[in-house]
Formats: sequence, structure tokens, C-alpha cells
Amino acid sequence: VQLQASGGGLVRTGGSLRLSCAASGRTFSSNAMGWFRQAPGKAREFVAAIRWSGGSTRKSAVYADSVNGRFTISRDDAKDTMYLQMNSLKPEDTAVYYCAAGAISSIVRLPTQAAYDYWGQGTLVTVSS
Repeated sequence: VQLQASGGGLVRTGGSLRLSCAASGRTFSSNAMGWFRQAPGKAREFVAAIRWSGGSTRKSAVYADSVNGRFTISRDDAKDTMYLQMNSLKPEDTAVYYCAAGAISSIVRLPTQAAYDYWGQGTLVTVSS
């Protein structure tokens, strides 16, 4: 599976951005996708993830507390593309955002980086104050 992240950029505090992550290859082998981010000098952290079952008819999403209520994750099944709509952005959201995909058995494991098999190259989001 290959993942291509895009949509990063420079935005002012309070602004919005939408990130995309297009998957290609053996995408049928995965049932979950997620976003992680790494700020300068910090470890990579979980942002949001989505898991589907029943032929994509049932989807479950989880969010980090820091973005809950501001970010929305979604997936277009027909396009094999995941999105992250980011609203009310703050300077502390500045980071390189990575998308990931994998076959994950439980929603509980979605925030765990080691649960993902495939990673994209990252896209930079900069929020100015």
C-alpha cells in the first residue's frame, strides 16, 4: 500500500485546512487509517483515526483529546482517500502530519503507531499566531 499525503500549508490561528491521504496498491488489506503528527523537537503523536468494517458500511473514528471537536476525519471509499478537516487551528497544531494505514483488529489500538503497517511521507502544517 502506498500513501500520499497532501494539503498542508501556512494558515493563521483560527483558520482551517483539509489534509488528504490517497491510498493505492493493495488497499483491501487495510481496514483502518490514521493521522499522526510530529512537532519540532517532539515525538510523533496520534491525532485521529478511522476504522471500517462490513464492507466499509460501518465506520468508527477516534480523536486525540487535543483535537476533539476541532478536527474531523473521514474517508471516501470510492477514492480510497482519507481526509482530515482541521478547523480552529492553533499554533500548537504546527507539525508534520503523517497518514498511516493498516489492518487493525480493535478500535482500542487505533492510537498506537505500531499498529499501522504503511506510512505516507508527511505534509507540513504551520499555524501562525
